[in-house]
Amino acid sequence: MVVGAAGRPGLLITAPSGVAAPTVVGEMPANLTPEYKAAEAEFRQARTPEDRLSLLREMLRTIPKHKGTEHLRGDIKTRIKDLTHELAAPRKGGARTGPPTVVRREGAGQVALLGPPNSGKSALHARLTGSHADVEPYPFTTQSPQPGMLCFEDIAFQLIDLPPVSAQHPVPWLANALHPADGCLLVVDLGEPACVEQTAELHELLAARQVTLVGSWDAVLDEDEDPLALRLPTLVVVTKADQIPEVDDELAAFRELTGCGYPAVVVSVATGDGLDQIGAFLFRHLGVVRVYTKVPGRPPDRTRPFTVRRGQTVHDVAELVHKELATGLRYARLWRDGIEGRQIGPDYTVEDGDILELHG
Repeated sequence: MVVGAAGRPGLLITAPSGVAAPTVVGEMPANLTPEYKAAEAEFRQARTPEDRLSLLREMLRTIPKHKGTEHLRGDIKTRIKDLTHELAAPRKGGARTGPPTVVRREGAGQVALLGPPNSGKSALHARLTGSHADVEPYPFTTQSPQPGMLCFEDIAFQLIDLPPVSAQHPVPWLANALHPADGCLLVVDLGEPACVEQTAELHELLAARQVTLVGSWDAVLDEDEDPLALRLPTLVVVTKADQIPEVDDELAAFRELTGCGYPAVVVSVATGDGLDQIGAFLFRHLGVVRVYTKVPGRPPDRTRPFTVRRGQTVHDVAELVHKELATGLRYARLWRDGIEGRQIGPDYTVEDGDILELHG
């Protein structure tokens, strides 16, 4: 069962000495150009590093040049430099010399696994996804992003195992790897005496990269929020529960000492206890909506649903089926409990379990 709930503020860590705090867009003058605002809005939604780099350049080109935007222009230039280096570094002579550091999003959502060294992160990833990632009793085994798929009912979530977050082993590309993610699992070993200090260090290192972990999984867009910063919904996963006596009391103490108000689940990779909670939590809190399609005169295909998010429409589903179909979509027919083939428009909001027959 879920032993915590969102609602309390997450751990607030200021940037360490010598690191500039993130720029707050709301403190800037409001005379930004429409072109800049459009590029910023697209940047917030961009998933790939190539798209983000292109939009950052457009933001830099269109932002007014005066003292009020000086800090933001500096932040944009720094991010352009980092992304340019990130995209160029893995290639030599036209071929990749190392693994990619950003994984393209697949499935019903992408969720990153974060944690300090030896927290059980890779073992959890291997058990949930069936991957064959290296799991060793020494730290820093994971050196690059490791994708895998967590199956839940008839859909799957993409889990990305990332290197441990530690000052001993800095990962310069970590923020870029996190941008496609819809949320993260913060993996914690409460049996580790230094887990509180490790968690504080993890938050500090992420804050220095303008990444903030938050307890709320409700996507609320704040127009005054720094577009270069990342707010990542977080679920704490307490591993090795079979080795920790009175684990619920230990979790309560951990919350008190760290101030982490994230929702949490308690699991054991060794016994499998609690692991089924993770997929159910992601399905519920990411607002996943499964939509099945059918061809006229045939039964629906219930083997591979298309997945959108709560509030999305028939047109959004059609775009997943085929771009050309979405462009020429005239209407759809809907099957749902109590509804048999009702004609609906492209702007109709879909619900989980809907069956659609799309007509171009």
